[in-house]
Amino acid sequence: MGVTAMSSDRKEINVKGKRVAVDSIVIDGKPIVVTGNLLKIARIKDELCDDGIHNPENIINELKKIKRADILTFDQKLPESEPKFKYYFEWDNFAVLQIKSFEYWWKIQIHNEARRMVRKAEKNGVVVKVVPFTDELVAGIKGIYDESPMRQGKPFWHYKKDLNAIKEDNLPFLERSEFIGAYCDGELIGFEKIIYTGSRADPTQLISKIKDRDKSPTNALVAKSIEVCAQKGISYLTYGNYYYGNKQADSLLEFKKRNGFEKMEVPRYYIPLTAKGGIALRLRLYRKPVELLPSFLLNNLLKARAKFYSVKYSRDYNAFQ
Repeated sequence: MGVTAMSSDRKEINVKGKRVAVDSIVIDGKPIVVTGNLLKIARIKDELCDDGIHNPENIINELKKIKRADILTFDQKLPESEPKFKYYFEWDNFAVLQIKSFEYWWKIQIHNEARRMVRKAEKNGVVVKVVPFTDELVAGIKGIYDESPMRQGKPFWHYKKDLNAIKEDNLPFLERSEFIGAYCDGELIGFEKIIYTGSRADPTQLISKIKDRDKSPTNALVAKSIEVCAQKGISYLTYGNYYYGNKQADSLLEFKKRNGFEKMEVPRYYIPLTAKGGIALRLRLYRKPVELLPSFLLNNLLKARAKFYSVKYSRDYNAFQ
């Protein structure tokens, strides 16, 4: 198959919360975007929610013809964890919950602490339910986004976004998505967007208000998502990576463990498309510089960054009082 006709060779993607136009082309029905400056990397747009590349040769040949990228990368999709192709690959990892039933998760997979948190949310009056994607929901999401300019020790990408931008961000894959809201006294205090792909469910957002952290809305959202997935016959619920590069264990990883998520590895392939791509592949130049840092140094830098932004935003806030 050849290149699918398309109206434009540029497409917008989200990069750190901002929309950026990048080269794009559709091959075999797959939207491929190209990012990078000196080294141009091609990958599937919104790869997390895609069903994967099944005939890479077609895509490789077309990309070599148009000469827009130096390297093609793509990952293999669960549950296929054994390498299917003979290209160079490295192991990528995901936090994955294998769903048998909600009861099995509740009795066997979940840790006591997480089970206690779900019960605590209920006692605190947190109501969790599947909700339609409406302007009311978008307004509630904005209320969550605008609570703090910082999340996880760094500037929060969605802080002070306008309603239209928030709505636009949540439109992709709407036809196979579901929104779950956590409410307390009628106020949206947390939400989750789940995208379904075959036997897999991929939450693209899971966030709650900091002020209501003591009510455990995030635990309640996870529990509801597992209940919904079990009802739909979904086999795998993902939650991002299990480990992020060389980053050591943190509170997010502990949260995943307590809720029954385990590390599952899949191959991520890297295929050179140009001579430059071949050299970059041998020298591992496709990796981000932060991935080359030893874990102890990376964690110290993350702590320093969190402290810097904490002081910065505290100073900026006081300046306007």
